[in-house]
Amino acid sequence: MKLTLDNPASVAAPYANRFSHVARLDLPGGALLTLSGQVAVDDAGAVLAPGEAGPQAERVFEIIGGLLAAHGAGFGDVLHIRTYLLDLADLPAYAAVRREVFPGPPPASTTVQVSGLFLPGLVLEVEVTAAVH
Repeated sequence: MKLTLDNPASVAAPYANRFSHVARLDLPGGALLTLSGQVAVDDAGAVLAPGEAGPQAERVFEIIGGLLAAHGAGFGDVLHIRTYLLDLADLPAYAAVRREVFPGPPPASTTVQVSGLFLPGLVLEVEVTAAVH
């Protein structure tokens, strides 16, 4: 087994360079990817669509898609998704975007309401685990 911590150049650097976007564990026949929680920020770190779950979800999945692609994976390789929402009333807007990203059988999932996220204006954060074949 080999562990690699990575920040692919195809995606903006992690906020304040405090973490790695991807932990990749190479295994016989493939790899396991664990992605850090992703939020709706632009390449400069500014919050996009403050307070709006739908547009934020679109940006989050755009970032996640880029991270997965950098490691030879896609949304069809996602095993588990964890979502943190400031308000469960935003679940329908988030779920609509998520259904577009995962049109087939959805991955295993956890969704929780949290009291806050690390930047004002953020309403959700998403992290995923994926398998590379």
